[in-house]
Amino acid sequence: MTAVAFVGLGNMGAPMAANLVTAGHEVTGFDLVPEALATAAEAGVRTAGSAAEAVACAEVVITMLPSGRHLLTAYNGVDAEGNGRKGTGLLAAARPGTLFIDCSTVDVADARTANAAAVAAGHRAVDAPVSGGVMGATAATLTFMVGAEAADFTDVEPLLSSMGRKVVHCGGPGGGQAAKICNNMVLGASMIAVSEAFVLGERLGLTHQALYDVVSTASGQCWSLTTNCPVPGPVPTSPANREYKPGFAASLMAKDLGLAANALRDTGVEAEIGLHAARIYTAFAEELDTERDFSAIVNAIRERSGNPDGEGSDGSPDDHS
Repeated sequence: MTAVAFVGLGNMGAPMAANLVTAGHEVTGFDLVPEALATAAEAGVRTAGSAAEAVACAEVVITMLPSGRHLLTAYNGVDAEGNGRKGTGLLAAARPGTLFIDCSTVDVADARTANAAAVAAGHRAVDAPVSGGVMGATAATLTFMVGAEAADFTDVEPLLSSMGRKVVHCGGPGGGQAAKICNNMVLGASMIAVSEAFVLGERLGLTHQALYDVVSTASGQCWSLTTNCPVPGPVPTSPANREYKPGFAASLMAKDLGLAANALRDTGVEAEIGLHAARIYTAFAEELDTERDFSAIVNAIRERSGNPDGEGSDGSPDDHS
């Protein structure tokens, strides 16, 4: 049994923490949202009154936070502008030699900065972002992409395996984040392509089921189709069947594609599709009046195509005469 502090008990963090409890670990959690704390408590997570209290007696600290800015502020007690009080963050509150695991998705540079700060404070640290969404977090089938020194990876692998199905060592500090932004660039671009195909299929008179049955067993098969299908029906567990309740929120996809776009520019890689996908999701996230799963991009494509209600999806061709 490992004493784990889990900071950030949102849609992903809460089920991940619950799976650690199920695996027999002693988990103390903290989140700024009272409802998130209550949900975690129902799953057997001990709740703390502050993040510092949560980590005080932990052997391992796991963070799942919205951005690199939030991560660095949580670690150090101050943000990039110097707001806050230095020495009041998680690194100062934790016992010497604590192992920090960050499962957030952040910029590679922020991941390396966080790692260096943890090491300078006398701790060990790895970056371990995840893929698999809320469904994967709940079912403990996540993929963890880990940036760590070899010895640290050996120590974190059993713990991460309690929350996921696959744990991959992607290199040294920052390597996990590098793999994550590459993966999500593929994911965002593929969801746009799958959604465009369904809208085209509607126009051509194909039913959603017929198109799914073909593509899911043909060369266009991908996760965006077979797990997170953007139209209701073919995959009953996809967010499309729950009015696009996330899931993986469109705003988070926009953020991740923005990280990928920054990396593309910094490295000089010519990746027109990745950059265009980032622009599409940024605009889509800004247009939404409430949070939706990233697969709801299909509705934006319909609207731009003058087909907002998905005419033709019942299998009868549209009349274009």
